Amino acid sequence: MQEIIERKCVDLLQKAAQCGTTDIHIQPAPSCYNVSFRSFEGLRQVTQIPFDFGGRMIAYFKYLSLLDMSEKRKPQTGSFHLLLENKSYYFRISTLPSVLTKESIVIRIMPDEAAKPIRELAAFRDSARLLEQLSEAGQGLILLTGPTGCGKSTTLYSLLKHCSDKLNRNIITLEDPVERKNQAILQIQVNEKAGLDYAAGLRAILRHDPDIIMIGEIRDAETAQIAVRAALTGHLVFSTIHARHSVGCIHRLKDLGISHEDMSQTLIAVSAQRILPVYAEIGDQQASYRALYEILHGNRLAEALAAARENRDYALPDRLSFTGQIREGVTIGAFDRQEATSEDSPA
Repeated sequence: MQEIIERKCVDLLQKAAQCGTTDIHIQPAPSCYNVSFRSFEGLRQVTQIPFDFGGRMIAYFKYLSLLDMSEKRKPQTGSFHLLLENKSYYFRISTLPSVLTKESIVIRIMPDEAAKPIRELAAFRDSARLLEQLSEAGQGLILLTGPTGCGKSTTLYSLLKHCSDKLNRNIITLEDPVERKNQAILQIQVNEKAGLDYAAGLRAILRHDPDIIMIGEIRDAETAQIAVRAALTGHLVFSTIHARHSVGCIHRLKDLGISHEDMSQTLIAVSAQRILPVYAEIGDQQASYRALYEILHGNRLAEALAAARENRDYALPDRLSFTGQIREGVTIGAFDRQEATSEDSPA
């Protein structure tokens, strides 16, 4: 029976990877488990499995992730590595108990491949150049924001690769959990059971002579304060945060207790991100997916901070917003856009 469970789990992961799935959802319903795949097109149900079978599959995924298989009342997170059809993948899992007394599990799928240059990810080359230039700052805070599955982590690792390869910077990451392993940088995984939380991890990192610190995600007020504190100590800090758009990130930081003065002192840029299809030719049914960036920096960042301080609304010029960029025709000639004007170059 165990061999059947293992084979079914591997088959599920392999099928999901072949379909370009970013997340697998296994959720309890009244009479069975529903299995759904999330991709850039959205979430779609692919099959149903009996409770007993699904429970054993979830237990196997927890075993691979070194989680407590007997604990079904508390949320758990972990990750594991697997080779599928001679291609290496990392899988990050999250479990949650449900009111149906069954666990729900989500598995994030991440190909184990070298981070791509940002120019291969971006829909517009000028956005890629701008992000690379911003990442070359000596100190401060750069935040990436956007909905789940929009590729924030992919962009983040791409920028870290640029800083490591081109600038020879010493980079240390603090993640929960580590999403992608990179031999060129020192990665630390948060382990609260062992007393290594974000605060303790940051204190240890600051004694390790880093040039750049990456904090996986700003989820709460404590982590936000940690990111700002690290930026104020003379380091360049990267992190992600959930907000609707780049300007909304400022209000999110305010909600998390970050003062306007600290934001003014530390923020270099906020980049919101979306994924959209790019077609090679008109009428082409096969699309590749690229990242569209809405970047708030320089004078416009200063204007947005001033507006937030005075409780005024602020919006980027239409041509720099998501809607404005899409209106310019991102699906055709996406790489032929002109360079950013000096007004929109890094400060």
